[in-house]
Amino acid sequence: MKKSDMKESRRINSPLGSLGLIVGLRGQGSCPYPRTLGVLAGSGEFIRRLSFSLLLCLLTVSASAAPTLTVGSKRFPESEILGEILTQTANKTGETQAMHRLGLGNTGIVFAALKTGSIDLYPEYVGTISQELLKDKGQPSLDEMNRQLAPMGLAAGVPLGFNDGYGLAMREDEAQKLGIKTLSDLARHPDLKLGLSQEFLKRADGWEGLKAAYGLPFGTPQGFDHGAAYRALAGGQTDVADVYTTDAEIQQYRLRVLDDDGRYFPSYDALLLYRKDLPRRLPKTWAAFQALRGKISAPLMIAMNAEVNISHKSAPAVAADFLAGRVTAGQRATASRTSFWSVLAAPDFWPATWQHLFLVFVSLALSILAGIPLGIWAARSRPAAGPVLSTVGLIQTIPSLALLAFLIPLVNQIGTVPTIIALFLYSLLPIVRNTYTGLTDISPALRESALALGLPAGARLRLIELPLAARAILAGIKTSAVINVGTATIAAFIGAGGYGNRINEGLQTNNNDLLLAGAIPAAALALLVQWAFDLLDRAVVPAGLRAAPPR
Repeated sequence: MKKSDMKESRRINSPLGSLGLIVGLRGQGSCPYPRTLGVLAGSGEFIRRLSFSLLLCLLTVSASAAPTLTVGSKRFPESEILGEILTQTANKTGETQAMHRLGLGNTGIVFAALKTGSIDLYPEYVGTISQELLKDKGQPSLDEMNRQLAPMGLAAGVPLGFNDGYGLAMREDEAQKLGIKTLSDLARHPDLKLGLSQEFLKRADGWEGLKAAYGLPFGTPQGFDHGAAYRALAGGQTDVADVYTTDAEIQQYRLRVLDDDGRYFPSYDALLLYRKDLPRRLPKTWAAFQALRGKISAPLMIAMNAEVNISHKSAPAVAADFLAGRVTAGQRATASRTSFWSVLAAPDFWPATWQHLFLVFVSLALSILAGIPLGIWAARSRPAAGPVLSTVGLIQTIPSLALLAFLIPLVNQIGTVPTIIALFLYSLLPIVRNTYTGLTDISPALRESALALGLPAGARLRLIELPLAARAILAGIKTSAVINVGTATIAAFIGAGGYGNRINEGLQTNNNDLLLAGAIPAAALALLVQWAFDLLDRAVVPAGLRAAPPR
């Protein structure tokens, strides 16, 4: 051992020496693994000193880690822009490490995430809080809303300065031809086709209340994604759609927002909905949020929405421009001229790929571990077969978003965990059913031969039955894997990432390149997975068993 290393060994072989070494490296943001391990390995007290060093290292890292802040946003560009403004504002204070869980879904999902503590705050609207969340049919003051939110541990505040109300819109030329200026005028045209967003169809302040208030003679309208509704209007697939009054597409597509002459819609002033302990927990960050009060006018918000929806800039880039003073009210956005290949190969491609693969194969591994034993149990026990097969079949019929909405409060989380659970449940059916079918279709003569050899039940299963059923089981696993690749795109709706982020953003911003940049890799991955399992089938299943196709 070198003299310098001997001195180092004597210094760290005492508790105070170890502590001094770690504290000295604390400012470097690292633990003394490489050099310390090399020196300690030469001493007789390696294990004891190593344990002490690691314990102190963990304590040091925990003590020096900044408190975290999780910002949420809904699944439309304006909410994502505001979420990014909050995230970047918080990070500039140096008090916290803020992260943005963007595009989590509709109001119900984001509000559930806030109540469970999965996020700390998100941008919301006064009318949505009162009508949709608190079920208050009036227009309560901010103080009254906070009295109702307090038992949930929540509060609302920091008005941002603009009102983004709901409205119904038509193409300007069509509205002018029919003489439609107000919502009341719609009652005289029962032949019009209505296409409304899925959330507006279900909201307390949405379609059913509007229909009753104005006596509109329409049945249940066709449901659209909010971003896709503009394309439907422009293409003549629908005559009337719901819009947000700060949407840049209103001007882009030359739409007329019909006057709410009956004053049905409440005020939708934008503000923050947050966990009540946030101001106390992060006072500097809260002071920075307070500085945003009244700083975003409606024209400024329209300009930022246009940067995302028309120029196809990212929400983080637009938020950074706003905070740097580079966005002005009334500025004109120009359409992006980037090529599809540059969008496909954007920096988020590999992170999205790894997120997608992680979701698919972790959930698939769990499904294999649970599905094959369940299939064996169903094949071995007639009383169990019916309930097992019926249960996994029933799970497959639950809509994916409904299952996610149920899982979020159940596991008290958003993102990866509920997504993996949902994918695990969805991939059970092919594995369980194919395992059951493969085992029950084994020839009785082969079973009798195994019995004649005197093999115990476990050995018969391991040496004869499972190999004979291997191709059917592998086909079920392959089916589950391919289904999971497609279903994993729903992960974007609750902040778990993957290719669904691109698909979601493409739909919301009418960006075909971005939409295809998510859909094509997902489809290619599904084909690649199928091809890989075909190769695995050749490698694992004996040639004699591959003569007949799997059931």
